[in-house]
Amino acid sequence: MNTLQGKVAVITGGNSGIGKATAKLFADRGAKVVITARRQDVLDQAVNEIGHGAVGLCGDVADLAHHHEVAAEVSRVFGTVDIYMANAGVIDLKPFQEISEEVYDHHFSINTKGVFFGVQAISPIINHGGSIIITSSLAASKVLPDHTVYAGSKAAAAAFAKNWAIELKDRRIRVNILSPGPTDTEILGKLGISDKQRGPFLEHMSKTIPAGRLATSEELANAAFFLASDDSRFVNGIELNVDGGMSLI
Repeated sequence: MNTLQGKVAVITGGNSGIGKATAKLFADRGAKVVITARRQDVLDQAVNEIGHGAVGLCGDVADLAHHHEVAAEVSRVFGTVDIYMANAGVIDLKPFQEISEEVYDHHFSINTKGVFFGVQAISPIINHGGSIIITSSLAASKVLPDHTVYAGSKAAAAAFAKNWAIELKDRRIRVNILSPGPTDTEILGKLGISDKQRGPFLEHMSKTIPAGRLATSEELANAAFFLASDDSRFVNGIELNVDGGMSLI
């Protein structure tokens, strides 16, 4: 089994969903894991669940100062970084006519600006041969109802990644895009899907996915592990769709 023994991994939005599942897997495989989140209480809970000496740093990825604080603290504690996963994100599904400037700015501040300046701040301390993973979305390349602003913010982040793969080639830092399809995480509740609506929603969504179901956070974590590990050492600048085949229809 390939491991991340001795590697240092930083994961933004590592307090829930795909981010937390990935942090747990990386830690189980030997990495020293740092996660970020906006709320101290959920951050502390996630750190406890991840175990293995995980470190939590509280802050908002929309705040540029936070990224410099993260880079400084990681440099102080660990010296360098091997894996950086820009995973923090928000989603608010509405028809584009109903999108306010506030909603627009919220998406782009976190999903786009947060990714750009996070990588800018951390990249000087990423080791030669390191790995950057950008969590995008199937929505960045496939038109889905009410996803317009979310899709645009994620598509921009994916475009950043492909450029960084070239800009960082002299240091052999690989930059890849992880694009989940519908995934069964806590975000379903944030989208307004109640416990009563959950069953019918999952049944409806399953019919739109060739695999016949939504992904689990652990399946996305496995894909992230591949992109972070030496198993993908010749993989650079790709977009890995983990969507059960939904991008095909």
